[in-house]
Amino acid sequence: MARLIEGEIIPRLLLAHRNDAATPLRPLTVPATISRADAETIAGMTLKVEVFELVAYAERFLERGVSIDSIYLDLLAPAARTLGSWWDNDMCDFVDVTMGLWRLQQVVHEMGVRASCTSVRTRADRSVLFTVPPGDQHSFGLVMIEEFFRRAGWRTWSAPDAGLAALKAIVGRQWFELIGLTVSNVEHVANMPDLIRALRGASQNPAVGVMVGGQIFSENPALADETGADATAADGASALVAAERLVEQLSRRI
Repeated sequence: MARLIEGEIIPRLLLAHRNDAATPLRPLTVPATISRADAETIAGMTLKVEVFELVAYAERFLERGVSIDSIYLDLLAPAARTLGSWWDNDMCDFVDVTMGLWRLQQVVHEMGVRASCTSVRTRADRSVLFTVPPGDQHSFGLVMIEEFFRRAGWRTWSAPDAGLAALKAIVGRQWFELIGLTVSNVEHVANMPDLIRALRGASQNPAVGVMVGGQIFSENPALADETGADATAADGASALVAAERLVEQLSRRI
């Protein structure tokens, strides 16, 4: 259930923001590391404060030398999972969790403009399409992974709401080195082989690479092979490394 909640970022369903009083900020620990308690703190804040206060909280880690990658992986992603767990345990309702996840999504974008990714060097002409299987939910993970690639210099295209026909049209008219599919619902794994074959068949790039991601594959990486994908990765940082290696390998086949 927590994985499903992490995917429920649908701001247009919300009628109004909550106007609760701001949660006092807990003093950060020294040395500058991000703990589980920090992630739980910002998760609670998402239910009560606006985006600028969440960004300010995250920026305090940047000021202490914590990398932007660590903020994504160790603060924001665990906070999203915490929100899902709270809803699963009836500690908050759907509107609260949806609003909280939407705010976290905005923090991802705001933090992304503050630092470039230096962990992986990439060519400026790398292009990637990120999407989810038709019928799956637009996940927080999709937002996170796109930011990692964008900051590393890739040209990113996101189509979270596109159906199969639309996806085939996109890859048919635009060149992509890579297609990234994020899956939040295990029921969609069975349809992935057909989806991947269809996208490869329609792709302008005859050697397009396909990567899959999501907690489903993190818990069972062997599922990626069953879908027909070329690779999978547990997080954005490792996905960048795997993507660069994969694209280099596939480019030699053209």
